[in-house]
Amino acid sequence: MARLTAQRREAPAAGLDEQAFFDALADPIRRRILALLLGADERCVCELHGALAAPQPKVSRHLGVLREAGLVLARRNGVWMHYRIHPQLPAWALRVLIHMRDGLPPEPETNPISAVPCGPGPTP
Repeated sequence: MARLTAQRREAPAAGLDEQAFFDALADPIRRRILALLLGADERCVCELHGALAAPQPKVSRHLGVLREAGLVLARRNGVWMHYRIHPQLPAWALRVLIHMRDGLPPEPETNPISAVPCGPGPTP
């Protein structure tokens, strides 16, 4: 039963709800998270909260909203959660995200994403 629930959580991108999509973009932290995820295959929560200079629980809450809206997928690796843009996002939604990212102001130099991951990366 839990496995079916987990699969349903990952399914929304194909039938993406436009209202949920744009509601998710309404928050500046969620927009910055999406911009950071667009620039990488996947990112750990600790990388994101460091780059955003925001508390980890706040970043996790925003990632939950993005996951529920079907914009991102999550993968647990031990104690680390890794997020990526949903690979089945409709083309129109991906174009909106790319244009949004391109229109954001440059990231401040004070909080770059570390080149060294905080935990184990993707497993082969």
